[in-house]
Amino acid sequence: RSPRSHRPSDAGHLHCQTAPMASIPSLAVSGAAVAAKPLPSSAGFDKGGSYQRSTQAAENGRLESESPPRPLDAQEAMSMLKDGRTVQSAMYVPLLHRCVEASDRGGLRTARALHGHMAKTGTVADMFVATSLVNVYMRCGASRDARSLFDEMPEKNVVTWTALITGHTLNSEAVLALEVFVEMLELGRYPSHYTLGGMLNACSAARRIDLGQQVHGYSVKYGADTITSMGNSLCRMYCKAGDLESGLRAFKGTPDKNVITWTTMISSCAEDENYLELGLGLFLDMLEGGVMPNEFTLTSVMSLCGARLDMSLGRQVQAFCYKVGCEANLPVKNSTMYLYLRKGETDEAMRLFEEMDSSSIITWNAMISGYAQIMDSAKDDLHARSRGFQALKLFRDLVRSELKPDLFTFSSILSVCSAMMALEQGEQIHANTIKTGCLSDVVVNSALVNMYNKCGCIECATKAFVEMPTRTPVTWTSMISGYSQHGRSRDAIQLFEDMILSGARPNEITFVSLLSACSYAGLVEEAERYFDMMRNEYHIEPLVDHYGCMVDMFVRLGRLDDAFSFIKRTGFEPNEAIWSSLVAGCRSHGNMELAFYAADRLLELKPKVIETYVLLLNMYVSTGRWRDVARVRKLAKHEDVGVLRDRSWIAIRDKVYFFRADDMTHPQATELYQLLENLLEKAKAVGYEPYQNAPELLSDSKEGYDDKPAAAAGSLIKHHSERLAVALGLLKTPPGATVRVTKNITMCRDCHSSIKYFSLLANREIVVRDSKRLHKFKDGRCSCGDFGGALLL
Repeated sequence: RSPRSHRPSDAGHLHCQTAPMASIPSLAVSGAAVAAKPLPSSAGFDKGGSYQRSTQAAENGRLESESPPRPLDAQEAMSMLKDGRTVQSAMYVPLLHRCVEASDRGGLRTARALHGHMAKTGTVADMFVATSLVNVYMRCGASRDARSLFDEMPEKNVVTWTALITGHTLNSEAVLALEVFVEMLELGRYPSHYTLGGMLNACSAARRIDLGQQVHGYSVKYGADTITSMGNSLCRMYCKAGDLESGLRAFKGTPDKNVITWTTMISSCAEDENYLELGLGLFLDMLEGGVMPNEFTLTSVMSLCGARLDMSLGRQVQAFCYKVGCEANLPVKNSTMYLYLRKGETDEAMRLFEEMDSSSIITWNAMISGYAQIMDSAKDDLHARSRGFQALKLFRDLVRSELKPDLFTFSSILSVCSAMMALEQGEQIHANTIKTGCLSDVVVNSALVNMYNKCGCIECATKAFVEMPTRTPVTWTSMISGYSQHGRSRDAIQLFEDMILSGARPNEITFVSLLSACSYAGLVEEAERYFDMMRNEYHIEPLVDHYGCMVDMFVRLGRLDDAFSFIKRTGFEPNEAIWSSLVAGCRSHGNMELAFYAADRLLELKPKVIETYVLLLNMYVSTGRWRDVARVRKLAKHEDVGVLRDRSWIAIRDKVYFFRADDMTHPQATELYQLLENLLEKAKAVGYEPYQNAPELLSDSKEGYDDKPAAAAGSLIKHHSERLAVALGLLKTPPGATVRVTKNITMCRDCHSSIKYFSLLANREIVVRDSKRLHKFKDGRCSCGDFGGALLL
């Protein structure tokens, strides 16, 4: 590079300090380091960019005085060059532009050929042409060629420096762009507002907002911040950094806002749920100000409607798109389709999708991720499942199309497999990630680890985790949580220690997973040590989930007084889940006095979960407290918590089977019930003792809530849905194959106990994932440590 010999010092201007090569040069507003000279008044920043144009005009006066060369097509021009005929230097510029247009079709090779001809004829010494070539090299991804040519140029103007800075940023070399800017200032060159805009983009890409703030200060000092393009760059930089308040100030400080200014701010508001109303307000202000939105603006506004789930406003925006003629624009159609999906109007979304003449991978991703997201908001489990199946079908169609899934596609569809416990489909997608080369991405890898964990395949999750080239705190946390859920608490603790040694910083979710592992294994000393570590070493304030893990641990061990003492000592307010755990734990350990106390505290919260009411009803029914039974049922009716729907699913050879409690609809129902009766008889012979099942006081088999005593409320259910699903798995899968079942609510104590014996008698591994945790039954034991059933119905 050029030697840094010219070092003017003018305290008070943007300063550059020499830093080690491995670090980003720091910029300081004050100090005694090297500084750039103030811009002369004649070189001020005007709104039209006259400084930039006048500099170019002065340095390229020869070109402007000549008549423009006759336009040539590429073949004719290259023929002239090969023949060695004399050509005007400006003739190279349009040829170089064509290289950029064909950057993915041999454009770089053509640019190098032109460079060789320019060197042969001496045209490369022309600063205007050489600057164009630097820009072409950068846009073709050849940053080394661009830098080499830049260093060989006898003269450079601000356009040349700006081309190098913006080129490095374009090629994801933001640190090099910052270094070039520092070099420019050290040589006493004056940046234009285009240069400063490129620098702001580089600061944003390098996550050096501190440097960006100094560039902002530099632009304010010389009046460049009022130029529209600078205001746009400032808005973009601050908003990308998550500082929307500073972005909004830059936005308001831009006097002549264009469509890019408005769109930058509106799109940033669409990405932050705290600024959705502001984004819509800005859109209205934009229209009132007479600025016509473009397709990018309308795409962002439609995203705002989607985030607010505002279908009414979304339809108005859709009508506006028709009015201005951009309804066929693909990004606009994608965001409109996504809004319909978020609102659950899947038929309309699918209609838009099928009517598209052309689609991009973004279109497919919007559909797949849309179905994945509405799985969580579906009105019931059946609807959620159907949305998941639709997402899997879309992914299958995508793979068969001309388009190829990308990283976002894989992470979305793997989350669907996780929610549905669709291991076979997940394994196929895993193979697809290897085939497409997407497995190296950390997000896809994390989704893959999570999928195997949720499907109860901890060995595959471990293998995927070990093979990851890089890991994030999310990945470490997912694996720690997996070990915890599978009852491998020591492995979870060891992995946490490995995480600390690797230099990764645990977050609050990591500690929830870690404390949960300690709770499962009853490791009190370790749990207390990690609880203190979280607060004292990592300065993470405990959340209710952290307290819940500690309470759960004491309850598991039967140390009920310690659990209540911990609540009193720490002073936190237990939520519905913690009081439910205390009720179940006290009941399981026979301390009914504390169980009734916890139940009263729980009812004060007016629970919103139907299972909580069933838990309380079971306890009051078993103790004959009929007044409390009536009180609970009255509150459940008042809170409109609905009815208890017992549903389970099992996938066998790409086909999914669905069961209700005491379901007789399956074609092999007779065989299933016979198999269950045989297993239960054998289980009793080796120690199984049935629990008294709960009356179906709040089940979907009853109409409303009557006030009769529980004993008269109806017949008892003998076979809950998961038992039937497990029986089908044992009947239709090969010997030794793992049986995997998902259930929409929590398992009951009797099913939990009986399936333990089923795993022993059938010599099978049985995985049941209910609404609270994963139960892995093997050899007559469960990964939850046998406490899971105590929390249940």
